[in-house]
Amino acid sequence: MLSPLFRAHGLLVASHPWEVIVGTITLTICMMSMNMFTGNDEICGWNLDCSKAEEEVLSSDIIILTITRCIAIVYIYFQFQSLRQLGSKYILGIAGLFTIFSSFVFSTVVIHFFDKELTGLNEALPFFLLLIDLSKACTLAKIALSSNSQEEVRENIASGMAVLGPTFTLDALVECLVIGVGTISGVRQLEIMCCFGCMSVLANYFVFMTFFPACVSLVLELSRESQGGHPIWKLSHFSRVMEEEEDNKPNPVTQRVKMIMSLGLVMVHAHSRWISKPSSSNVTATNPQMNMELDHLSSRRIKPEMPLWHFYLTRMVTMDIEQAICLALALLLAIKYVFFEQAEMESVLSVKSPMSLAAPTPNPRPTKTCCMPEPPAPRDLATSPTCRGARDEVIRPLPATADPQPKSMFVIGEEVGGSQPEEQPSLPPRPRALEECLAVLNNPGLGPRHLSDMEVLLLVSSKHVPAYKLEAMMERPERGVSIRRQMISAGLSCPSALSSLPYTNYDYSKVMGTCCENVIGYIPVPVGVAGPLHLDGRQFQVPIATTEGCLVASTNRGCRAIALGGGARSCVLANSMTRGPVVRLPSACRAAEVKAWLESPDGFQDIREAFDNTSRFARLQKLLVGLAGRNLYIRFHSKTGDAMGMNMISKGTEHALHRLQQHFPELQVVAVSGNYCTDKKPAAINWIEGRGKSVVCEATVPAKVVQEVLKTTTEALIEVNIHKNLVGSAMAGSIGGFNAHAANLVAAIYIACGQDPAQSVGSSNCITLMESSGPSGADLYISCTMPSIELGTVGGGTNLPPQQACLQMLGVLGANQECPGENACQLARIVCATVLAGELSLMSALAAGHLVKSHMTHNRSKADLQGTQSACTRKSS
Repeated sequence: MLSPLFRAHGLLVASHPWEVIVGTITLTICMMSMNMFTGNDEICGWNLDCSKAEEEVLSSDIIILTITRCIAIVYIYFQFQSLRQLGSKYILGIAGLFTIFSSFVFSTVVIHFFDKELTGLNEALPFFLLLIDLSKACTLAKIALSSNSQEEVRENIASGMAVLGPTFTLDALVECLVIGVGTISGVRQLEIMCCFGCMSVLANYFVFMTFFPACVSLVLELSRESQGGHPIWKLSHFSRVMEEEEDNKPNPVTQRVKMIMSLGLVMVHAHSRWISKPSSSNVTATNPQMNMELDHLSSRRIKPEMPLWHFYLTRMVTMDIEQAICLALALLLAIKYVFFEQAEMESVLSVKSPMSLAAPTPNPRPTKTCCMPEPPAPRDLATSPTCRGARDEVIRPLPATADPQPKSMFVIGEEVGGSQPEEQPSLPPRPRALEECLAVLNNPGLGPRHLSDMEVLLLVSSKHVPAYKLEAMMERPERGVSIRRQMISAGLSCPSALSSLPYTNYDYSKVMGTCCENVIGYIPVPVGVAGPLHLDGRQFQVPIATTEGCLVASTNRGCRAIALGGGARSCVLANSMTRGPVVRLPSACRAAEVKAWLESPDGFQDIREAFDNTSRFARLQKLLVGLAGRNLYIRFHSKTGDAMGMNMISKGTEHALHRLQQHFPELQVVAVSGNYCTDKKPAAINWIEGRGKSVVCEATVPAKVVQEVLKTTTEALIEVNIHKNLVGSAMAGSIGGFNAHAANLVAAIYIACGQDPAQSVGSSNCITLMESSGPSGADLYISCTMPSIELGTVGGGTNLPPQQACLQMLGVLGANQECPGENACQLARIVCATVLAGELSLMSALAAGHLVKSHMTHNRSKADLQGTQSACTRKSS
């Protein structure tokens, strides 16, 4: 009921922070100055000899007061220590400001009410520190720090005040009434302490409702520094903070009990102060002010020895032993908090997150914007209780405790058009006529922005807009993808089939004309990392994109075993991409003549000149010519730099065939690719002659590492390798498949690094050999030979920002400027070494008999297992 009032109050205070701050400070100074210059001019110790008061002070229990002060200091220390767990220096600073100003306001009030006597203030501050509660102030600060921008700070503060204001007001009222009972007890010392307590609660409430929200608003609005598109002080999403506060709301029953108790306490105070007539003997006991006046009457005036300001300064500087103890404790805790706990916090974080200790990867060529924060949700989504489901999906797509069916959101690539969305023109509620839509589309001043999705679909169905050109013809490629999804979904048996396929926040400009056509979305694939992989004296963290459980973990174990053995070594044996066209001659004899001419030095030189002129990277190395009847199969071998090179070599092959036709006009080109390459198909020619990069990698694993890390023996590994990878593959008639699972890692690295996954067919050709080595023959020597690794670091999928990030992890992004082709060769070495690590781990699991057990433990979802078990139970029953 009171929430709208507190919301309006919070919005007013946050919207006018300067006015509130200046007004509060001015009011405080006025209270102090009016009391100092217009109040009672009798001041104990300066112009009045208060012997009785001094006796009371000297006779008071100094030990109890000192203990109270120390407890208050320790209490404040623990409050700030709990704030540090939030991890925001802004919350700590704001809480400190709140504490300091609250103390100042309270001190001013005490001085005013006790007629400038600092003795009361000296006893009051410990009670103030014990009663101060930073939880509400820090909650309001968290709500303010959850803003996406400075513009949202005021709205969030208003929302926070609407939530916290009623509760804080009721708590302050109850505390004042409960503590105020002590002021009518008749015990003078208890009355003074309870009076101090009530003043501390009121001062805390006054600062929280006025100065504190204005100060938070001003500080955050003046902080313009940002990081990753958000303010640097941003802690979390607004919805998450508000949900936490909603969960922490007090029980309504407790609130009702407090209200009933407040009414009862009001009746007690009314009866004691106004209805019941106090006896004459209790008048002075229940009125501290009157006691002080009586004390003044019994005192005598003296001549001041110093100015008033010098007197106050001397009183403040003079320090008794109990004050020295409190100051020493405060300094000790402050030093521990500032210097030692920071190191403890950093050590705890480093233990929890060991990846934070890793050396940063060199970043010579960063991509522009690989990942961008999601746009802020509209305010009505954050405040309307009816939109909580939609708000959860938009604002926090990956919560700690996910919803049953969360809607994933991704931001991939560079956001075109800035963070502020363009203002959409007003569109008619119903689709217009076809002729009118066509006129709007062809109007340069209007265009597709002034057409609704239904009108664009009408143009597509009428063939005025080709479906494959939607991305290019719309104002944004993403809208073209969205319209195509609507068109496809309408023809599916399940129209909602594409709802879980993401498509938004993707930079489709990197896809159009390069990677894919008729785009309807993209598939997010989990990417793990295996490493460090010690190869040729360097360390690599290898990205592996896979949905097969245990693959990354197994490869990681292989990398560890290789590292403990001193690392792996590799060598590139050959580097040539191939293209094998088929040509036809009038007769087989004429085809034989052409074959002989191509294999001659003059013929090869002529063809190479025509081939090399097509590119500054393509360099023809050799020709392999095969004859079948009157058909001639010519296999061109060429270097292609850092590109995989199929387009490059196809262009060179086409020009070389034109030159060949000049010498043999009767030659007919049947196809520029005659499967003599051979591309994306298993073929013995790739296994024998090689294609792409031919790489060999080796490593020696000590016997101790084989036993302790791989949990097997060298003899068992060698035996399994012979009977499985060699004899077993030969029995199966395998071509290049003399390995355990090379294709697993080749395909996973290819997907992560933007390679053509189909080329994992030929690239997975591998033979794994194992031998015993070392003085006693207990060590393991393992090698992998891969003659046809087809990959590149430029072109194709390597243009996409996520794939570029994975290439950048390996230090092979783009073309090598100093030595063209070196990046692609380095990537091929990494692929071969990673295959070696995977072979080593899998073969060890097979030799030890752990394969099935590990996959059943780590490669099966527990939810799926439970579902399977329940299904089996139902069937059996």
